[in-house]
Formats: sequence, C-alpha cells, structure tokens
Amino acid sequence: MAQTPLLQLSDISLTYGGDPVFDGLSLAVQPGDRVALVGRNGSGKSTLMKVMAGLTEVDRGDVVTAPGTTVGYMEQEPDMTGFATLGDFAMARLDPSEQYKVEIAGEGLKFDPARPVETASGGERRRAALARLMAEAPELMLLDEPTNHLDIEAIAWLEGELSQTRAAFVLISHDRAFLRNLTRATLWIDRGQVRRQEKGFEDFEAWRDKTWEEEDIARHKLDRKIKSEARWAVEGISARRKRNQGRVRNLAALREERSGQIRRKGTAAMALESGPTSGKKVIEITGLEKSYGGKRIVSDFNLLVNRGDRIAFVGPNGVGKTTLIKMMMGEEQPDAGEVKLGTNLLPAVFDQSRAQLDPEMTLWESLTGDKEMRVSGAADQVMVRGTPKHVVGYLKEFLFDDAQARAQVKSLSGGEKARLLLAKIMARESNLLVLDEPTNDLDVETLDLLQEILDDYDGTVLLVSHDRDFLDRVASTTIAMEGDGRATVYAGGWSDYQAQRLEEQPKVAPKAAPKAAAAPQAAPKAKKSGLSFTEKHRLEELPSVMERLEAEIAKLQQLLAQPDLYQKEPVKFAKGTEMLAQRQQALSEAEEEWLELEEKAGG
Repeated sequence: MAQTPLLQLSDISLTYGGDPVFDGLSLAVQPGDRVALVGRNGSGKSTLMKVMAGLTEVDRGDVVTAPGTTVGYMEQEPDMTGFATLGDFAMARLDPSEQYKVEIAGEGLKFDPARPVETASGGERRRAALARLMAEAPELMLLDEPTNHLDIEAIAWLEGELSQTRAAFVLISHDRAFLRNLTRATLWIDRGQVRRQEKGFEDFEAWRDKTWEEEDIARHKLDRKIKSEARWAVEGISARRKRNQGRVRNLAALREERSGQIRRKGTAAMALESGPTSGKKVIEITGLEKSYGGKRIVSDFNLLVNRGDRIAFVGPNGVGKTTLIKMMMGEEQPDAGEVKLGTNLLPAVFDQSRAQLDPEMTLWESLTGDKEMRVSGAADQVMVRGTPKHVVGYLKEFLFDDAQARAQVKSLSGGEKARLLLAKIMARESNLLVLDEPTNDLDVETLDLLQEILDDYDGTVLLVSHDRDFLDRVASTTIAMEGDGRATVYAGGWSDYQAQRLEEQPKVAPKAAPKAAAAPQAAPKAKKSGLSFTEKHRLEELPSVMERLEAEIAKLQQLLAQPDLYQKEPVKFAKGTEMLAQRQQALSEAEEEWLELEEKAGG
C-alpha cells in the first residue's frame, strides 16, 4: 500500500513580474525522506522552500499537507519581533515542561537562550531558530542553509541529530560533506525545472553532468536539423509550392523550439592574478602569546609560512582564529613573541563580516568607489588587474545582470554578496590571500571554480573555514585551535587532521581473554583488509557522537532527578524518560560500533 505524502505540490506556477520562477511544478515529500535541494544561486531554492512551508502564495496550483502533519521551517533571517530573548523565541511554541529540549539543542548549537534579541548577532539568531526547530521536532523539517554561522563542532552535533531523526527533511546547504552524509534523494532546480533523483547528494554532480551532456547532444542535433531545413527552404524551388508549405511551417516550429530553450547559467569568470613574487619566507612566527580578558588565544605558538603554502585554521567559534590571522598580518599586536612579515607582500582579504561592502551603496558605486579600482576620468570603468573595464561588463563576469548594477548591496542574497566581494578582491594583484569563511552561501559550481582558481594561484593562502570538503580540497596544512592557547599544526586538510589526531589518542588496551584448557592451535587467520573510506570516516566521528550522547544523558538524568517531578509534571517526566532510554540505547550501539571498527582497523 502506497504511503500518503507528508507534502504534495501539484501544478505549481509562480511568477514575480517576469519569467516564471516555476511553471507546472509537481513534487511530493514522503515520510522518512532525506532530500537535498540544490541549484545555482538565484535559481529559486529558498522560494521553493517557502512555497513548501506555505509562506509564499502561488499563482496557480495546490500545496497540500497530510492531515495532522507538522511542518517546521528554518529560514535564513528569522523574524524575532516581540521576543525579548533568544530563549523566548526558541520556546514560543513549546510547553514549559519541554524547556530541556531547547537547552539540549542550545548546548549542541552553542547559543545562549538568555541573550537579548536586540543585541544578538545574525549568527546567534539563526542558531536560536535552528534550536527551536530541533526542539519542536516536526514530522517534516525544511532547513535553509542550517550550517551557516555554525562551527565544525556544532555542525557535527546537528549532523548527528539529523542522522538519527525519524522525521523527513528537505535541506539546502553549501556544505557538501554535510549533504553527502545526510541525504538519500536530490531535488535539483535548473532554469525553473525541478528534477528528482532517488540518490543522495554524493551522486548529484555525476547526474547533473550527464543531464547537461544529453542536453548538449540534443541541442546540437536540433541545430543541425534547423540548418538542413533552412538550406532546403532557401535553395529548393519546390518550397514555394503549396504541398511543401507544411515543411516550411515545420522549420518555423523548430526555430521557435530552439529559441524557447533557456541557456544554462554560466560560471562566474573569476580569476586571480598573482602580483610580484613574494619572498620565500612569507610569515615567520616565534613564541607567540595572546590573551583576551583572561582567555588564552595562543601560547608559545611557532609557525613558518612559505611562499605557495595553503594554511587552514580550524576550531570552534570564538577560539581566536581571526585574531591569530590579524596578528600574522600585523593588524593586531601579540602579548609576547614575534611576527616577521616577508618581503614584497601584496595581501588581499575576504572578511567573514563582508565589512568591505557598504549595504547602502549600489553595486556600481561599490566597485567604482573603491580607490584601488578607480579609473581617473572614467566614471563607468573600473581597473581590473591593470586593465580598464566597463563596470557593468565586469559585474556580468560575476553573474550579475544589467538591472542589478544599480541595485543596493543590501538587496543581494548571501551568495551574491560573496560574489561581489570576490569581484573586488580579484580586481587587484596579490600574492597573499586571506579568506575568512569564503564558502558561505556559494553554490556548488562557484565553489568548484573557486577551488580551481586557488589551485592555480601562485601566491600564499590563509584560510578560515568550517567547510570540511573545501578544507580537504584546498589546504596543505591545517592549524587546529582547540582552546586554552593550544594551536597544533597538522599536515594536509580536514580529513588528514582528523586521521592524525586519532593516531595521537592513546589506544585502549584490550581485555585479557579468560584462561581456558589447552586446545589445538588453529591456523592463523588472514589479516583483515582494514577500513573502507566510509568506515574510517565513521570511526573518526564516533568519539564526538558518544561524547554528545553522554552529555545529553547526564542532562536528562539531572532533569529526572528533580524531587516530585513525576507527581507534579507527569508528561514532562514521561517524555524525559523516553528520551533518556533512546539516548542510552544509541550510546550502547555507538560504543559497540566503535569497538568493532577499532578492532577492524587494528586487524
């Protein structure tokens, strides 16, 4: 018997004053679905999610939710009007007895429920909205870029929660590792058409490339047919006869079909040009010390950065990654130690806060007003790596259209702001590139292009990112900042760092087997083949999974230990008991899995 969909969209049409965003769209979300929603920036991903959440009214069609189904939506910019604190917002639709759910989510996502809404940053607001959704546990979760503003530890917590949930979810994210680990189906928006494949994000790029290849072949065949028919129409005298007018009409129909095809959006014409070669030693750090208000950032830190290095900085939010980079760039002074900058350095900086962008300026003003891009006596041109270019033409290279040139920066999406900032950075020569969270909001194709550009860049790169996939693709060295002044240097990217860290942990000695009567010696067993890539990844993440489960169990036990809880709040007691049993079972299973993988790894 077929399942009833949790959500059904039928023949949806939506237009915003121009070409349709969607036309004749139909799709369904089934119980247990784990869906990646992917597409280029501006393709309509967030719009489609708002339609699914019932927040955007469509021009035509039906949006039907199964009776009794609860749908939760986490938007990129939550409206917290009327709430005093982040905790008030997160608790808004919960019973007071369920406060512990928000507290658990708050610990995992690292947000303070007592923080006043008016002083909370955009990242803190998003974390509160995500905690609210996780605490409410609806049967269908719609998550729009949930990993933005989360550090790697919080991303791991969220990944663990979503991997265990029985709820269905639809997920928009730029984090490829997150999508690969969680999804089992993919919705792909491409030029207003939504395709579905019953495979997770791991297979998306191969599916996309095959689809585009088939499309190119079909277009080539159509072009050849039009060319052939057009030659016949011009050269064939019989074309003017009445009996052949059908063939002429067919040619017109072919041309109309061809003109109606929507060209794929190209990739941004991004390029980095290294300036004069820097010295071999770019930055030399010895004995660096830094503290803020009693909190130690680094202690006795030493590092030599050579020309061409790709250095990634990882660690929890607030641990001091950006502060360390500012000291390395000479923008902030250490308490002790020395930072020596190399010769002939030309730095370019991509800052996480996008502070180089004035939200009130237009895109045109943002580029022409930059003193390093200004062309004397030409108000409509910008200097791009030593060559004047028309400002609109340069914006088009970064996928902005004519109308956007006069739009204000504050009207741009997160991905568009990132592209604009990249346009400013890439207009100048550099040999030292500082990238602080460059991957936020960028689509898969732009991330691929950025990675290729960095691969070909002759200069040195300092990178702060929580995107594990991007770190693996770019970094040659990873510096892990783990608090209390600890900053450890590892070779390679994120996966290499995790593997080396695991090797550093002391192995648990196996328990001695009980003595038994002597028996004939069995033939030696063949050596096990070791771990697969997936098993290795799982072994690396299990310690943090077990640590999280132990913390949640302790919190639930503390809740249930309250005197008279059963008599005063039986519902709360029952839910807490149920959650405790679930987490204890999950911990037991995780421990067994870890022991099995450890044994296999050492086999």
